[in-house]
Amino acid sequence: MIEPISTAPKIETAVLVALVTPKQSSQQAKEYLEELAFLAETSGVQTLKTFTQRLERPDIRSFVGKGKLEEVKAYVQEHEVDIVIFDDELTPSQVRNLEGELKCKILDRSLLILNIFSVRAKTAQAKAQVELAQYQFILPRLTRMWTHLTKQKGGVGMRGPGERELETDRRIVRDRIAFLREKLDKIERQSETQRKQRHKMVRVALVGYTNVGKSTLMQLLSKSDVFAENKLFATVDSTVRKVVLEGIPFLLTDTVGFIRKLPHTLVECFKSTLDEIREADILLHVVDISHGASHEQIEVVNSTLAEIGAGDKPMIMVYNKVDALPEEERQELLEAGVPEPSEQPIADRVFISALNRENIDSLRRKLSEQVEKRHFQIFPNYLKPQVYDGQWSYDGEEEE
Repeated sequence: MIEPISTAPKIETAVLVALVTPKQSSQQAKEYLEELAFLAETSGVQTLKTFTQRLERPDIRSFVGKGKLEEVKAYVQEHEVDIVIFDDELTPSQVRNLEGELKCKILDRSLLILNIFSVRAKTAQAKAQVELAQYQFILPRLTRMWTHLTKQKGGVGMRGPGERELETDRRIVRDRIAFLREKLDKIERQSETQRKQRHKMVRVALVGYTNVGKSTLMQLLSKSDVFAENKLFATVDSTVRKVVLEGIPFLLTDTVGFIRKLPHTLVECFKSTLDEIREADILLHVVDISHGASHEQIEVVNSTLAEIGAGDKPMIMVYNKVDALPEEERQELLEAGVPEPSEQPIADRVFISALNRENIDSLRRKLSEQVEKRHFQIFPNYLKPQVYDGQWSYDGEEEE
């Protein structure tokens, strides 16, 4: 009897590698590897084992030392591992050396994040941004393994006299980068026009580390069907919704989540998306309070905000996922509050559970206060509608 052939895609397996250095403690390395495993899971890759090594600095040739490399190699061969993922960015020469030694696919954190973004991007703008970041990342790392790129264009006239395949690949990538930049410039001009049309409304942006619950909160506040999932970078495209609280309308934007060691090519390519944060009047900084490294995540977000020029915006700290805390810790937190780890100006703070809709009314009140304050700075003569005995009335006198 012939056994049926499975058509299900094979789940790739991986091992993860990180270093303990004077700049990165063993506890931090452990937390980073847990996050890296979550990134791998988001990409559909199963993590089999993690490796760490204590070094003063990464080995210039192979990132890890010779003994640790042999240990990783033995495990990879024994378990037929598909991918080895490193927690830090690798140089082109390190990638080549590791591929030659381990005989499998080599990824670093930056390329893994770029791969996730490429899958998650839905709009034409986000797809172009991610593709541009990928090509910028690939260009200095081109080797003969990339010669398949020549298939993207016809062969006639493509190769000049004596031109090598690698040089052809580089030319194709540079041409593609130039094309994508031109395409993004056009999209950016359209986005800028759209943002100018919104300048008469208060703008609020949801910011925070990835997978802290921003999209779930967006669903609750805007009462709209925004995609949310318990995976890293579930949202790559920015989403804008009009919301009305206490009679005052404003625009609420859900933005891409931040993460440690975010590739600089992504920060550069997502300029127009980050403009939504830069041009916002108020920031809702969502924090996963149940995460053991929540303070460090706050610092990562604050440093990224400062990097893009949005570090001085009025901010409401929204501590989410309080339902995941032990009862004693939860009560203590609600009574004592959380000391902020930076000098970022805080307009207010609130503890919520977006999943269980806990304390959402308190968040709405605090947000409404900040929106109203900013709204009347823009429109000092605005007549705020009130409901009295079922009839609409207005504060103040109507202008002629």
